[in-house]
Amino acid sequence: MHKSRRDFLKELPVWTMAASAAGGARLYAKDREPKVTLPTASRDRLAVTSYPFRAYIDTPDNRERDKTKPGITLLEFPAQMIEKFGIHNINPVIEHFASTEPAYLAQFREAVAKAGSHMVNLGLNEGRFYDPDEAVRQKGVDTGKKGIDVAKAVGAPSVRQHVGAGRNIQQNVALAAESLARLAEYAAQQNVVVELENDSPGPEDPFFLVQVIEKVKHPYLRALPDFGNSIIGHDQEFNERALKGMFAHAFDMAHVKEHLLTQEGQEYHVNLPRIFAIAKESKFRGYFSMEYDNSVGDPYEGTQKLVDMTLKCLA
Repeated sequence: MHKSRRDFLKELPVWTMAASAAGGARLYAKDREPKVTLPTASRDRLAVTSYPFRAYIDTPDNRERDKTKPGITLLEFPAQMIEKFGIHNINPVIEHFASTEPAYLAQFREAVAKAGSHMVNLGLNEGRFYDPDEAVRQKGVDTGKKGIDVAKAVGAPSVRQHVGAGRNIQQNVALAAESLARLAEYAAQQNVVVELENDSPGPEDPFFLVQVIEKVKHPYLRALPDFGNSIIGHDQEFNERALKGMFAHAFDMAHVKEHLLTQEGQEYHVNLPRIFAIAKESKFRGYFSMEYDNSVGDPYEGTQKLVDMTLKCLA
Protein backbone atom coordinates (compact mmCIF):
# COMPACT_ATOMS: atom_id res chain seq x y z
CA MET A 1 0.00 0.00 0.00
CA HIS A 2 1.36 3.40 -1.01
CA LYS A 3 2.11 5.78 1.87
CA SER A 4 1.77 9.51 1.51
CA ARG A 5 4.48 11.89 2.72
CA ARG A 6 2.15 12.87 5.58
CA ASP A 7 1.80 9.21 6.64
CA PHE A 8 5.57 8.80 6.52
CA LEU A 9 6.16 11.88 8.67
CA LYS A 10 3.68 10.65 11.26
CA GLU A 11 5.84 7.56 11.76
CA LEU A 12 9.03 9.54 12.33
CA PRO A 13 10.30 10.33 15.83
CA VAL A 14 9.30 13.82 16.94
CA TRP A 15 12.89 15.08 16.88
CA THR A 16 13.30 14.29 13.16
CA MET A 17 10.25 16.38 12.34
CA ALA A 18 11.60 19.18 14.53
CA ALA A 19 14.91 19.05 12.71
CA SER A 20 13.19 19.01 9.34
CA ALA A 21 11.09 22.02 10.28
CA ALA A 22 14.29 23.80 11.32
CA GLY A 23 15.75 23.23 7.89
CA GLY A 24 17.66 20.18 9.13
CA ALA A 25 20.66 19.26 7.13
CA ARG A 26 21.67 17.88 10.53
CA LEU A 27 18.94 15.26 10.18
CA TYR A 28 21.26 12.87 8.38
CA ALA A 29 24.34 13.32 10.57
CA LYS A 30 26.23 10.02 10.76
CA ASP A 31 27.04 10.22 14.47
CA ARG A 32 24.25 11.58 16.65
CA GLU A 33 25.08 9.72 19.86
CA PRO A 34 26.30 11.84 22.80
CA LYS A 35 30.03 11.81 23.31
CA VAL A 36 31.23 11.53 26.90
CA THR A 37 33.84 9.39 28.64
CA LEU A 38 32.50 7.78 31.83
CA PRO A 39 34.66 6.38 34.67
CA THR A 40 34.41 2.81 35.91
CA ALA A 41 35.90 2.87 39.44
CA SER A 42 33.23 3.20 42.15
CA ARG A 43 34.54 6.35 43.83
CA ASP A 44 35.19 8.00 40.47
CA ARG A 45 31.49 7.59 39.69
CA LEU A 46 30.43 9.66 42.71
CA ALA A 47 29.38 13.28 42.37
CA VAL A 48 27.96 15.98 44.63
CA THR A 49 25.30 18.52 43.76
CA SER A 50 25.25 21.98 45.32
CA TYR A 51 21.53 21.84 46.13
CA PRO A 52 21.78 20.22 49.61
CA PHE A 53 24.25 22.99 50.58
CA ARG A 54 22.00 25.84 49.45
CA ALA A 55 21.84 27.34 52.95
CA TYR A 56 25.63 27.86 52.71
CA ILE A 57 26.00 28.98 49.08
CA ASP A 58 26.59 32.72 49.05
CA THR A 59 25.30 34.12 45.78
CA PRO A 60 22.88 36.94 44.82
CA ASP A 61 20.08 34.70 43.45
CA ASN A 62 20.12 32.13 46.25
CA ARG A 63 16.95 32.84 48.22
CA GLU A 64 17.64 29.93 50.56
CA ARG A 65 20.92 31.26 51.94
CA ASP A 66 20.99 31.07 55.75
CA LYS A 67 23.16 33.89 57.05
CA THR A 68 23.53 32.10 60.40
CA LYS A 69 25.65 29.48 58.64
CA PRO A 70 29.16 29.96 57.25
CA GLY A 71 29.09 31.02 53.64
CA ILE A 72 30.83 29.48 50.65
CA THR A 73 30.91 30.71 47.06
CA LEU A 74 30.41 28.35 44.16
CA LEU A 75 34.01 29.07 43.16
CA GLU A 76 35.06 27.40 46.43
CA PHE A 77 32.60 24.52 46.15
CA PRO A 78 34.70 22.13 43.97
CA ALA A 79 37.71 22.24 46.32
CA GLN A 80 35.52 21.85 49.41
CA MET A 81 33.82 18.73 48.03
CA ILE A 82 37.25 17.16 47.49
CA GLU A 83 38.42 18.18 50.96
CA LYS A 84 35.26 16.97 52.76
CA PHE A 85 34.32 13.87 50.79
CA GLY A 86 37.13 13.03 48.36
CA ILE A 87 34.71 13.55 45.46
CA HIS A 88 36.06 15.10 42.26
CA ASN A 89 32.79 15.44 40.32
CA ILE A 90 30.21 18.19 40.83
CA ASN A 91 26.80 19.04 39.41
CA PRO A 92 25.75 22.45 40.74
CA VAL A 93 22.43 24.15 40.03
CA ILE A 94 22.42 27.25 37.87
CA GLU A 95 20.90 29.54 40.52
CA HIS A 96 24.05 29.09 42.61
CA PHE A 97 26.18 30.81 39.96
CA ALA A 98 27.02 34.39 40.87
CA SER A 99 26.66 35.28 37.20
CA THR A 100 26.19 33.67 33.81
CA GLU A 101 28.36 36.24 32.06
CA PRO A 102 31.33 34.81 30.09
CA ALA A 103 33.96 36.24 32.44
CA TYR A 104 32.45 34.57 35.52
CA LEU A 105 31.87 31.28 33.73
CA ALA A 106 35.52 31.24 32.65
CA GLN A 107 36.52 31.99 36.25
CA PHE A 108 34.34 29.13 37.50
CA ARG A 109 35.72 26.69 34.94
CA GLU A 110 39.23 27.65 36.01
CA ALA A 111 38.33 27.08 39.69
CA VAL A 112 37.00 23.60 38.86
CA ALA A 113 40.16 22.69 36.96
CA LYS A 114 42.47 24.16 39.62
CA ALA A 115 40.78 22.10 42.33
CA GLY A 116 41.18 18.93 40.29
CA SER A 117 37.42 18.62 39.98
CA HIS A 118 35.14 17.88 37.03
CA MET A 119 31.75 19.23 35.94
CA VAL A 120 29.40 16.33 35.21
CA ASN A 121 26.01 18.06 35.01
CA LEU A 122 24.34 21.44 35.41
CA GLY A 123 20.90 21.76 37.02
CA LEU A 124 18.60 24.16 35.16
CA ASN A 125 15.36 25.83 36.18
CA GLU A 126 11.94 24.83 34.88
CA GLY A 127 10.31 25.40 31.53
CA ARG A 128 6.60 24.97 30.81
CA PHE A 129 6.99 22.65 27.86
CA TYR A 130 3.38 21.49 27.56
CA ASP A 131 1.54 24.73 28.26
CA PRO A 132 -1.31 25.35 25.77
CA ASP A 133 0.21 28.76 24.99
CA GLU A 134 2.87 28.42 22.31
CA ALA A 135 4.64 31.57 23.57
CA VAL A 136 4.99 30.02 27.02
CA ARG A 137 6.39 26.82 25.55
CA GLN A 138 8.81 28.77 23.38
CA LYS A 139 10.04 30.70 26.40
CA GLY A 140 10.85 27.37 28.08
CA VAL A 141 12.80 26.24 25.01
CA ASP A 142 14.68 29.54 24.76
CA THR A 143 15.58 29.52 28.48
CA GLY A 144 16.71 25.91 28.17
CA LYS A 145 18.96 26.86 25.25
CA LYS A 146 20.62 29.54 27.37
CA GLY A 147 21.20 26.95 30.09
CA ILE A 148 22.78 24.62 27.56
CA ASP A 149 25.10 27.45 26.51
CA VAL A 150 26.14 27.89 30.14
CA ALA A 151 26.75 24.14 30.46
CA LYS A 152 28.90 24.23 27.33
CA ALA A 153 30.90 27.16 28.70
CA VAL A 154 31.70 25.42 32.00
CA GLY A 155 32.35 22.00 30.48
CA ALA A 156 29.24 20.11 31.65
CA PRO A 157 28.28 17.22 29.34
CA SER A 158 24.61 17.30 30.38
CA VAL A 159 21.91 19.44 31.95
CA ARG A 160 19.04 18.56 34.26
CA GLN A 161 16.02 20.31 32.77
CA HIS A 162 13.01 20.80 35.05
CA VAL A 163 9.54 20.48 33.54
CA GLY A 164 6.98 22.82 35.09
CA ALA A 165 3.28 23.54 34.68
CA GLY A 166 0.95 26.40 35.43
CA ARG A 167 -2.10 26.04 37.61
CA ASN A 168 -4.76 23.67 36.23
CA ILE A 169 -2.60 22.80 33.22
CA GLN A 170 -3.04 19.14 32.31
CA GLN A 171 -0.11 16.99 31.22
CA ASN A 172 0.19 16.79 27.46
CA VAL A 173 2.69 14.33 26.02
CA ALA A 174 2.41 15.64 22.46
CA LEU A 175 3.07 19.28 23.34
CA ALA A 176 5.90 18.41 25.73
CA ALA A 177 7.49 16.16 23.14
CA GLU A 178 7.32 18.80 20.42
CA SER A 179 8.92 21.45 22.65
CA LEU A 180 11.60 19.19 24.10
CA ALA A 181 12.44 17.81 20.66
CA ARG A 182 13.43 21.32 19.62
CA LEU A 183 15.52 21.72 22.76
CA ALA A 184 17.18 18.34 22.18
CA GLU A 185 18.06 19.34 18.61
CA TYR A 186 19.85 22.43 19.91
CA ALA A 187 21.54 20.36 22.62
CA ALA A 188 22.83 17.92 20.02
CA GLN A 189 24.59 20.77 18.21
CA GLN A 190 26.39 21.60 21.47
CA ASN A 191 27.01 17.95 22.46
CA VAL A 192 25.18 18.58 25.77
CA VAL A 193 22.55 16.01 26.79
CA VAL A 194 19.19 17.20 28.16
CA GLU A 195 17.96 15.06 31.07
CA LEU A 196 14.51 15.06 32.70
CA GLU A 197 14.29 14.27 36.43
CA ASN A 198 11.42 12.67 38.33
CA ASP A 199 11.18 15.59 40.72
CA SER A 200 7.97 17.56 41.26
CA PRO A 201 4.83 15.40 41.56
CA GLY A 202 2.56 16.01 38.58
CA PRO A 203 4.70 17.94 36.07
CA GLU A 204 7.63 15.56 36.56
CA ASP A 205 5.78 12.33 37.15
CA PRO A 206 8.24 9.58 36.11
CA PHE A 207 5.77 7.70 33.92
CA PHE A 208 4.81 10.91 32.12
CA LEU A 209 8.48 11.79 31.52
CA VAL A 210 9.16 8.32 30.12
CA GLN A 211 6.23 8.74 27.72
CA VAL A 212 7.66 12.05 26.52
CA ILE A 213 11.18 10.66 26.11
CA GLU A 214 9.89 7.64 24.19
CA LYS A 215 7.82 9.85 21.89
CA VAL A 216 10.70 12.19 21.12
CA LYS A 217 13.18 9.33 20.56
CA HIS A 218 16.19 11.64 20.51
CA PRO A 219 19.59 10.49 21.85
CA TYR A 220 20.09 13.92 23.42
CA LEU A 221 16.88 13.75 25.47
CA ARG A 222 17.28 11.31 28.34
CA ALA A 223 16.11 10.58 31.88
CA LEU A 224 17.75 11.52 35.17
CA PRO A 225 16.52 9.03 37.81
CA ASP A 226 16.24 10.35 41.35
CA PHE A 227 16.29 7.53 43.92
CA GLY A 228 13.84 9.10 46.35
CA ASN A 229 11.53 11.67 44.78
CA SER A 230 8.98 9.16 43.51
CA ILE A 231 8.54 7.36 46.81
CA ILE A 232 6.83 10.37 48.40
CA GLY A 233 3.12 9.61 48.62
CA HIS A 234 3.76 6.07 47.42
CA ASP A 235 5.67 2.96 48.48
CA GLN A 236 8.81 0.97 47.63
CA GLU A 237 7.06 -0.98 44.86
CA PHE A 238 5.90 2.19 43.10
CA ASN A 239 9.35 3.74 43.47
CA GLU A 240 11.00 0.69 41.94
CA ARG A 241 8.64 0.65 38.96
CA ALA A 242 9.24 4.36 38.42
CA LEU A 243 13.00 3.98 38.54
CA LYS A 244 13.04 0.98 36.23
CA GLY A 245 11.36 3.16 33.64
CA MET A 246 13.69 6.07 34.25
CA PHE A 247 16.90 4.02 34.24
CA ALA A 248 15.88 2.47 30.93
CA HIS A 249 16.39 5.94 29.41
CA ALA A 250 19.18 7.29 31.64
CA PHE A 251 22.50 8.50 30.28
CA ASP A 252 25.15 9.87 32.64
CA MET A 253 23.50 11.02 35.88
CA ALA A 254 21.35 9.74 38.76
CA HIS A 255 20.60 11.39 42.12
CA VAL A 256 21.08 9.32 45.27
CA LYS A 257 18.72 9.82 48.22
CA GLU A 258 18.01 7.51 51.15
CA HIS A 259 16.12 9.46 53.82
CA LEU A 260 13.41 12.00 52.97
CA LEU A 261 11.21 14.19 55.15
CA THR A 262 8.11 15.96 53.81
CA GLN A 263 6.87 19.36 54.97
CA GLU A 264 4.09 17.49 56.78
CA GLY A 265 6.68 15.54 58.76
CA GLN A 266 6.26 12.21 56.98
CA GLU A 267 9.49 10.23 56.64
CA TYR A 268 10.51 7.88 53.86
CA HIS A 269 13.52 5.59 53.46
CA VAL A 270 14.71 4.29 50.11
CA ASN A 271 15.84 0.69 49.66
CA LEU A 272 19.27 1.69 48.34
CA PRO A 273 20.61 -1.81 47.54
CA ARG A 274 17.52 -2.53 45.44
CA ILE A 275 17.74 0.75 43.50
CA PHE A 276 21.44 0.27 42.82
CA ALA A 277 20.57 -3.23 41.59
CA ILE A 278 18.02 -1.71 39.19
CA ALA A 279 20.68 0.71 37.93
CA LYS A 280 23.05 -2.21 37.34
CA GLU A 281 20.37 -4.29 35.63
CA SER A 282 19.71 -1.33 33.34
CA LYS A 283 23.43 -1.19 32.46
CA PHE A 284 23.66 2.37 33.75
CA ARG A 285 27.29 3.51 33.56
CA GLY A 286 26.94 7.12 34.67
CA TYR A 287 27.52 9.16 37.81
CA PHE A 288 25.72 8.81 41.13
CA SER A 289 25.28 12.27 42.63
CA MET A 290 24.82 12.62 46.38
CA GLU A 291 21.68 14.68 47.02
CA TYR A 292 21.05 14.56 50.74
CA ASP A 293 17.68 15.91 51.86
CA ASN A 294 18.87 18.72 54.12
CA SER A 295 15.45 19.00 55.80
CA VAL A 296 16.47 15.80 57.64
CA GLY A 297 19.69 17.17 59.13
CA ASP A 298 23.17 18.54 58.47
CA PRO A 299 24.05 18.20 54.75
CA TYR A 300 27.74 17.59 55.42
CA GLU A 301 27.11 14.70 57.80
CA GLY A 302 24.27 13.39 55.65
CA THR A 303 26.32 13.52 52.47
CA GLN A 304 29.12 11.53 54.09
CA LYS A 305 26.61 8.86 55.11
CA LEU A 306 25.29 8.72 51.56
CA VAL A 307 28.84 8.36 50.24
CA ASP A 308 29.51 5.46 52.61
CA MET A 309 26.24 3.69 51.73
CA THR A 310 26.76 4.22 48.01
CA LEU A 311 30.29 2.81 48.00
CA LYS A 312 29.02 -0.20 49.92
CA CYS A 313 26.31 -0.80 47.34
CA LEU A 314 28.77 -0.41 44.46
CA ALA A 315 31.35 -2.76 45.97
